[in-house]
Amino acid sequence: MNTLVRNWWAIALRGAVAILFGLLLLFLPGISLGFLILLFGSFAIVDGVFTLISAVRSARAHERWGSLALVGVTGIVVGLFAWMWPAVTAAALAFLIGAWAFITGVLEIVASVKLRKQITGEFWLGLSGALSVLFAILVFANPAAGALAVVWLIGLYAVLFGASLIGLSLRLRSLGHARERRHVTV
Repeated sequence: MNTLVRNWWAIALRGAVAILFGLLLLFLPGISLGFLILLFGSFAIVDGVFTLISAVRSARAHERWGSLALVGVTGIVVGLFAWMWPAVTAAALAFLIGAWAFITGVLEIVASVKLRKQITGEFWLGLSGALSVLFAILVFANPAAGALAVVWLIGLYAVLFGASLIGLSLRLRSLGHARERRHVTV
């Protein structure tokens, strides 16, 4: 809890980055999705190549190398797939993001319940978690809505998620200031 209060600014920064990311997706959805898929494909290929290099080095050192080679080839294939079939990649990416949002949301809700005894204003963390779960449900319910709609949903989610994190950070900041005033007057 003390760590959260001391690092309220990090939560605010995380919220601001989420809002900026969301606004980018809302105002430049076509470019954003294309760039995201290109970036993902590039990452997967580069990661695959480096993993294959590790596999070759492991084989030369008479160490286990089979799983490294399989991971490397898989990364290269997935990256090429992302480049050749960006629409399918966008749908798969929507499911991945939905799963991430769902897990994050559930964990944030659990954390807000645990924090309710320690701070007031845990509502913001709970709201952030609820928004994450709601977003995940929307993505899972309609993944074929189109890449553009998914990008807009992600953008809206990121803006709302960021705003709720900023709300939490401001509450934590005021809690920290209140603690400082109590220590100074004692």
